[in-house]
Amino acid sequence: MSAQAYADAIAQNAVAVKIDQPYYVQNDTPYITTQCYTKPKDAQGNIHNPCFSCHINNGSDAFKPNFFADDTLQLEYDFALPAFENRFTNLFLDRTELVGAISDVNITAYLRQDNYFDANGSITLAQTLTHNLPTSWDVDKNGKWEGYVPDCQFTFDAEGFDRTADGNYTGWRAFRYRPFLGTFWPTNGSTDDVLIKLGDDFMRDEAGKFNLTVYKVNLAIVESLTHFKDVTIDAVNEKSIGGIDIDGSGKLGIATKVAFKAPYGIGMRYVGKAKNYLQDNTLKKVARGLFPDGTQFLHSVRYIDADKNGTIAMAPRIKELRWAKKIAYQNYGQLENVAFNEIKERHFFPERTKTVQGDAERGLYNGLGWIYQGFIEDAQGELRPQNYEETAYCIGCHGNLGATTDTIFSFARKLDGNESWLHWSQKGLVGISDRNISIEGETEYVHYLKANGAGDEFRGNDEIKAKFFDANGSLNTKAEAIKADITQLIFPSYERAMQLNKAYKIIVDEQSFIKGRDAHVKPLDDTVFKRIESDETGIKTSISYK
Repeated sequence: MSAQAYADAIAQNAVAVKIDQPYYVQNDTPYITTQCYTKPKDAQGNIHNPCFSCHINNGSDAFKPNFFADDTLQLEYDFALPAFENRFTNLFLDRTELVGAISDVNITAYLRQDNYFDANGSITLAQTLTHNLPTSWDVDKNGKWEGYVPDCQFTFDAEGFDRTADGNYTGWRAFRYRPFLGTFWPTNGSTDDVLIKLGDDFMRDEAGKFNLTVYKVNLAIVESLTHFKDVTIDAVNEKSIGGIDIDGSGKLGIATKVAFKAPYGIGMRYVGKAKNYLQDNTLKKVARGLFPDGTQFLHSVRYIDADKNGTIAMAPRIKELRWAKKIAYQNYGQLENVAFNEIKERHFFPERTKTVQGDAERGLYNGLGWIYQGFIEDAQGELRPQNYEETAYCIGCHGNLGATTDTIFSFARKLDGNESWLHWSQKGLVGISDRNISIEGETEYVHYLKANGAGDEFRGNDEIKAKFFDANGSLNTKAEAIKADITQLIFPSYERAMQLNKAYKIIVDEQSFIKGRDAHVKPLDDTVFKRIESDETGIKTSISYK
């Protein structure tokens, strides 16, 4: 294919992106994700259930607190009426010829270019937002960016803390976790990392001075509250962190753990300056399953850097930079009311679509206390703000969903121990074991393969099918290796990595993210609905586990 033919093909599916227009959408329900249009029943009548990954009842009964125990969505489509039409038309395009026009050499050179830092080591996007803000990004036309300005240096010390060039702490801390099922496995298109940052008071001692020990203990308390268990820490004198009995011993001394106070975390307290929250009627702010207000997460989604020796790594080039901040604390009662109102709305007004508050500049509010904002590649490969519709796509997952903890996926999947507080560039995915789940004898990733009969929601990953399934669609003995090392499953071959990188680059060239941003080469007509015709999915029994 000639360069002109490639350009002509890209132009046919190109989208003119409008960033500064709030509430402008071409898809009335962008918060319904592409995965939700998967056909659970195949042509032979076999049932595939990837839906349990997100829609699961592990919430209200266990007082997570997640009151969206939505495992019924495995069985039925509870969509607003306009959502029955699948507007993610990229899923049905054949990208074979366009992918073939991009060489391995060219895509590798592209993904190894850093689009986060400039030649001087400054954060390119931050410079643009603060010093050269394009009018087309300025929603309120006041000449000032009102949203998140990227501040992470991606330079990590031995404890996973992000540091500036002069050694100061940015507040961000990387952690290692088991990637979420399906979509977030590298074999299905992307590598990624996640960092957490607590509010400023959580980093300071009672006198208001930055104190790393205080910050580490507060992070451990957050981990305890969201993992519902004791968390081991480096030995610390409880008198030095505000006189809080964090290990539950009944006296102040040397603590080597944060003790979780079952069942709801009542009586647990943060340390340092953050302990003063209790004086402001904020016992509500120390509760099982809830992050404190001011908590931020940063999630970079990247291309797959691969070589023919089988090495898989995060590419320097960022596809998306996703940011979340908890701006309002909601207690259990308030969260239950939100869930109840959502369920009532779906039942009594099925024709209504959801209005997501916010805009591209300030981010979108998910109704549960969090702001979400994203940046994505422009046609030249530089990061730009996602527009309203592109960001609303993220709200679908970080909203009313059973699988999240306080609308966050990653932190509850964090590994245990000190080595979990590292970035993937310091210690990677190799050697991480599959997680035991409450279904007897099962581990999570292997159970996903069994329930779904495939390694992705669209059943398009032929590499996983060939490796782990026999001719009858049953798991073979190779699946046992996943239990000891998840990369046996989630790492693609060099060839597949290159194909997925190229397929995504085509979407970037088109800027057609609102039509579906999932990387695939062949059209998915056989496994994805263009229009859903029935309220029932065909799945008869829902799956839930912890």
